[in-house]
Amino acid sequence: MRVTGGLLIPESELSERFSRSSGPGGQGVNTTESRVELSFDVARSPVVPEDLRDRLLARLGHRLTDGVLTIAASEHRAQRRNRQAARRRLADVLREAAAPPPRKRRPTKPSRGARERRLAEKKRRSEIKRTRSDGIDRE
Repeated sequence: MRVTGGLLIPESELSERFSRSSGPGGQGVNTTESRVELSFDVARSPVVPEDLRDRLLARLGHRLTDGVLTIAASEHRAQRRNRQAARRRLADVLREAAAPPPRKRRPTKPSRGARERRLAEKKRRSEIKRTRSDGIDRE
């Protein structure tokens, strides 16, 4: 399963568990094990580069249990479709967590025109408030 250009997770690294799902399915909901739990061991996987592993562990810390990321899918009636949905969701979560951090913003100063507009607006508001306190109605 391809996650990013540099990260390819082999099927042998994924483990699946199936269980009975709640939700749609009619009478078959009590007999078919269509819910899928897909697990991937982020902390101990040999295919994840060390620098990427650190980033994944830091960003996914709240979703990991002992370094293992688990995704559950039960929105479809068919086990096959839930397996596809779980794989797609796992790839999306890993792709988002593996994305490099955004570039740091370069601080800038307001332009001369922006400063002048700001001061002009302050003067205008000040004048409005000053005329209110005069008690003079200048319509």
